[in-house]
Amino acid sequence: MNTIWSEHVQGIMTLYLSRKLRFDDMFFEQYKNLFHLDHSAKLRILEIGCGPGALAESMHRWYPNAHITAIDRDSNFISFAKANIVGVDFKEGDATQLPFEDNSFDVTISNTVQEHVEPTAFWGEQRRVLKSGGVCLCLSARKGLHCVAPCLEITEKEKLFWKSFQQSEDDLEKFSVCRFPKSESEIPASMEKNGFTNVTTGYAIIDLTPDAPKYSTKMAELMIEALRQNDIEAIQSVHSDHADEIISVINSKYDERLRLYREGIKQWDTSVSVTMIIRGMK
Repeated sequence: MNTIWSEHVQGIMTLYLSRKLRFDDMFFEQYKNLFHLDHSAKLRILEIGCGPGALAESMHRWYPNAHITAIDRDSNFISFAKANIVGVDFKEGDATQLPFEDNSFDVTISNTVQEHVEPTAFWGEQRRVLKSGGVCLCLSARKGLHCVAPCLEITEKEKLFWKSFQQSEDDLEKFSVCRFPKSESEIPASMEKNGFTNVTTGYAIIDLTPDAPKYSTKMAELMIEALRQNDIEAIQSVHSDHADEIISVINSKYDERLRLYREGIKQWDTSVSVTMIIRGMK
């Protein structure tokens, strides 16, 4: 059983809720244009490094005739996905040794995985399992925008807490976090170097601003709750005796943010993510 990522890097709900927002149906048009897949075809799609399953869940809705398989090496992520998401075949598996036969998928897709996996294995395994003419989609998070509501600014208690638990670069290296980062020009070049053709790039811009009128109350509150969960799971991951005290502080802040939203007192806090989508063919 491998639970390193979910217990030491990013928690289950942090990943699931944030990705559920970024892959909400209201943003599908952007992804559809960049994925350029046949919506009606009976595709076999493999997601690599699926985490708790939010992208696979959306792909199941977006491509209803496709058979979707999703793998991750973290057992906690796969257990959560199996228990909460229907219509997707979730399996434990490693991106560097995909447990599938050659030429068995029409599409491979990954989201923020490339930077953690050695390039030759990352691209090579996908090329191996793709059919001739198959499509490889690589989603990579780029620098976005983040503006915090005044009521959510970090408190002195939180600052003191984190000062005593600063994660070192050695810890990140130990967990294989972002060992193979690449620039916007290097990712498509790496895809081409490893045998893919007809490589294209594009960007999906996902604007998450709770106070924006275009969002429903449900969507706006989900944005706030996703941030709350991120902060809580970050505290829980360090296993401190003071965690409950800091979590109480965090909950108070987010309860206030919800109160302000519900009373129509706008903060205009925002998180704008930029996702680069690299598409290549075998």
